[in-house]
Amino acid sequence: MRELFEDIAGHSPLDPHESARQSARAPQRKRFYKTAAFTETADGFAITLDDKPVRTPTREPLVVPSRQLAEAIAAEWEAQIDVIDPGTMPLTRLANSVISAVVNRVEAVADDVAKYFESDLLCYRAAHPAALVAREAEHWDPVLFWAADTFGAHFILAEGIMHVRQPEQAVAAARTALPSDPWRVAALHVATSVTGSALLALALMQGARDVDQVWAAANVDNNWNAEQWGEDAEVTARLAARLQDLRAAAQVLAALAPPQR
Repeated sequence: MRELFEDIAGHSPLDPHESARQSARAPQRKRFYKTAAFTETADGFAITLDDKPVRTPTREPLVVPSRQLAEAIAAEWEAQIDVIDPGTMPLTRLANSVISAVVNRVEAVADDVAKYFESDLLCYRAAHPAALVAREAEHWDPVLFWAADTFGAHFILAEGIMHVRQPEQAVAAARTALPSDPWRVAALHVATSVTGSALLALALMQGARDVDQVWAAANVDNNWNAEQWGEDAEVTARLAARLQDLRAAAQVLAALAPPQR
């Protein structure tokens, strides 16, 4: 099982874009097991194939912290028909990355997410046409207002791509909301990488926006361009793969969300 995901893990394990490219190039192995399931252990829920434990590319047991995640990952393995296609298994790939690359690097991964606050997608607006300006405001302003109201994080807007320096207080305030456990910080990193916005990822984690709202907000400009010039098949396929990774990240965040007080 190790070689199935080895090529993917060998490159930037938390970059879903690279992961998708590696998935497409990785050789596919025939399904060799009858059943995929999980078993509860002292460390969590271990994924099994024919009652044998699955291991990550770096040989650790594939153990997840919640029954909900274990069921979803086992379902990914069960859904494989003739061959095993890692590209259709985003939760398994994310779990491999957490166990192999994030557990001992939580602070560094959180810092990488926090860098996006300094140049977040939501802060860079189109100057024209008016319809696009309005659409960006419709999708992006509520998230910025939410961040300001919830964390006291007041970000500055800019037109075009000219960099604007964000207030240190805003970045620091948003940074305090990042999780400290490896699973949620890894999922947040994936959501940030896919959308280009740590603010959208944070809104997803906090339940201020659902995954469809986040996806729509992240693709305002892409959707606008498609409406003006038509869809590009390659871009559409790439976006579909990114949405798959975003939904996997959202599943992890939902499964591990702290109980509501």
